[in-house]
Amino acid sequence: MLYHLLVLGRCLYVGFIIMISKWMSVIVMLVTFVNGARNEDGIQPCAKVHTSSSVVPLGSPVTATCVIREDCPLVTGQAVHIEWRLDDRLIPSSPEASESSRVSRAVISSFNHTRAILTCCIQASPPQVVAGVEIRAGYPPEAPQNLTCQTNLTNPITITCSWDPGQRETHLPTQYSLHTEMWAENENYSYKLPQGVHHYTIPRFEFVLFYDMKIYVKAVNELGETTSAPLVLEPVSSAKFDPPSIQVISERYGCLRLNWNLSPDQAWLQSCGLLNLEYRFKSVDSTQWNDPVLVQNAKTPVDMCHLLHWTRYFAQIRVRYQQSPWSEWSSSQSGVTLESAPTGRLDSWMEISEDPLLKQLNISLFWKPSKGFRANGQNVSYIVLVQRRVVCSTRENYCTFSLSRSIKKVYVKAVNAAGKSSPTVVQIYKHKAHPVVLDATAVPYGNNSFLVQWRSMDSSGLSDYVVKWRPLLKSGLSHIQFDIAGQNQSSIVITGSFEPYKPYGISVYPRFTDGIGPPKTFNAYLREKAPSMVPKLHIQKTWNSDIKITWDEIPLDQRNGKIQDYTVFYWNQKGPVNVVNVDTEKRSVILKDPSVHGAVLMVSTFGGSLNGSAVHFEFQPFDEVASAMIVIGSVFGLSLLIIFIVLTCFSKHERFKGIFWPVVPDPANSFVLRLTSESTQYTHPSCDSEDPIYLSHLSFPDIPMKLSKEEDDLWINSSEETSDLGESICGSPFITEFSGSNSDSVPYATVVFSGFCNSPPPKEPHVYLRSESTQPLLEAEEPFTPKCYQNLALGGMTEEQHFFGPSHDCVPEEVADPESLWDDFPFLRALAMNDTEND
Repeated sequence: MLYHLLVLGRCLYVGFIIMISKWMSVIVMLVTFVNGARNEDGIQPCAKVHTSSSVVPLGSPVTATCVIREDCPLVTGQAVHIEWRLDDRLIPSSPEASESSRVSRAVISSFNHTRAILTCCIQASPPQVVAGVEIRAGYPPEAPQNLTCQTNLTNPITITCSWDPGQRETHLPTQYSLHTEMWAENENYSYKLPQGVHHYTIPRFEFVLFYDMKIYVKAVNELGETTSAPLVLEPVSSAKFDPPSIQVISERYGCLRLNWNLSPDQAWLQSCGLLNLEYRFKSVDSTQWNDPVLVQNAKTPVDMCHLLHWTRYFAQIRVRYQQSPWSEWSSSQSGVTLESAPTGRLDSWMEISEDPLLKQLNISLFWKPSKGFRANGQNVSYIVLVQRRVVCSTRENYCTFSLSRSIKKVYVKAVNAAGKSSPTVVQIYKHKAHPVVLDATAVPYGNNSFLVQWRSMDSSGLSDYVVKWRPLLKSGLSHIQFDIAGQNQSSIVITGSFEPYKPYGISVYPRFTDGIGPPKTFNAYLREKAPSMVPKLHIQKTWNSDIKITWDEIPLDQRNGKIQDYTVFYWNQKGPVNVVNVDTEKRSVILKDPSVHGAVLMVSTFGGSLNGSAVHFEFQPFDEVASAMIVIGSVFGLSLLIIFIVLTCFSKHERFKGIFWPVVPDPANSFVLRLTSESTQYTHPSCDSEDPIYLSHLSFPDIPMKLSKEEDDLWINSSEETSDLGESICGSPFITEFSGSNSDSVPYATVVFSGFCNSPPPKEPHVYLRSESTQPLLEAEEPFTPKCYQNLALGGMTEEQHFFGPSHDCVPEEVADPESLWDDFPFLRALAMNDTEND
């Protein structure tokens, strides 16, 4: 607004100056006539000013002469003193002027005014103006530049020409005129333009479309005239056509056909065959147009070829007549090329795990289009083949299946309605323990990318690197993505649908020609901020007066970044706030100050920090707590000791007493006694007994009559558990000096017969062994007076042979009923069985 006001003020000022100059000229003339002399021809001016020119080039010299008439009443009888003024400024007069002369001459060496009034005055009080003249200065016109003419073919048909008057202001009125010459018609036309107008429109009846014509511009002012360079043209060649309309049709593989038409007012020129055409196109995924393609002498339609199959393209065209200006681009129209079989190869990545039970390989195969892959159609699916057998068919970019360990490669093909692609061979690599990638990191790269960098050692057989990533908050194979970098690369930019504040797991694998090396795996965030929560503090006091503070791990979805450290602020009631930094792996801290009154946990990431709630706590002094615990423990222990002594000493329960004072036999009297007698008669046990045999643990080894040396050693060295009577054999029954050497458990007694029911009597007598176990045979057995034991199964023996003990004089006071004695010896009773039961 201020700029417009300044321009308006300047214009008003210039107008005011011009108006004043004009009024000054009028005033000078009036003064001249007022001071003039009257004669026969009327009033004549007293003086007259002669100049070389009233219009001069700016900065050129100006010479003026003032001649005063003899009959001028202002100088009659007086001495004449003449002075010159340019506007209101006094200028010196020439040396030739004198007081007695009535002619004065003035010279202005450089006229630097665009317009000024030069006056001749007679010195008086006040000075009297006797004559004056207006002088203007400026520049001659420049030749008009950049003359251009354009034909408008829309009704009404015209030619519009425009030019540049030049950069220099002439300060003088300049007249511009446009001139045309048509040689074929011998007709010339001139068009004068108003001052300040530098363009003109020639009507249709003053030119012919298909004939050449000459056009130029002339500029004229008071200091001279100039002419522009002539422009020779054919009017139709300077025509700018309206944007054409197009229609896109798909008829051939890899091509699109463009049908185009001019506007209705210009359609009559389309059939002349002299139009040039340019087309440009771009795929639906591209943001930039390709370079325009020129078609000379174009006719409709135009084929646009060398395109990708089954791809949508946008197309535009523009036209012109020979070298005329191009029309504007037409509106975009789209079309889809025809579908064909997929071409190119697929990039692949395979994860392998072994099944030791089934001896198979569990494979997760991932793939994606390479840079040279073209789907060439819609509804693309993929098949995985193993030895010409399809193991997977899917529209996803992954597949899982199991294979035998003998399979070394699989094949992947892309399929659409038009056909199948060539197979992509995928080798089944083995895992190698050779580490190549030393470390790897990832930093944000733009709004949706990571720059992954790694450092590796030189290794032979390295083919490339595979960079794999997945979102840690999502599960499923569909979220796994990968990219491949060359063997000489140490970085790659991965792009995907990465979200800020979400964790992503990234792994860098070295891939060899014969296997895959171990990866470097790490987590990365596109952007970080402070965690969403701070875990609650758990506080406890240790025995040495220290305070231990622990906290839980922050859930992964609430971290919003990589946890850098934990900071614990703690204080007491009087002292300052103390700070402890804790490593991210510990999540606990021990404070050495027992007088801590409160604490706050702060969790930090690269994106910010968050403070938890303050926890205030109080503990009793440790001495009081320890004293109370000692008193309570002492009283409780003393009470248990008193109760134990009373129950042990005064209890009448034998089993309870046996727990603390077990009955242990005398080892001296617990040896094996071999009872042999020349008169021992073998009496075969009865096999006709109908009484059932009740056994808890009883085994009957089949012992031959005479054991070999190897069998004897095997028998002796047997370590089978024989904790129950009759469960197994613990030693050779034929070795008199045998002592139970089983370290853990030995039987109380082992009874070995030479045979079973209905077998012939042995030549040697039966053998009975008494174990050297330190455990009592019966609860009531006295440790130093073992009782006699009766062999009830041998009914045919003598009375001395029925009983065995520490001495031969151990004879029972009275012989009890044999059937009643079986109740006291259930395991010995089990030895009396018939032939059917033994079988």
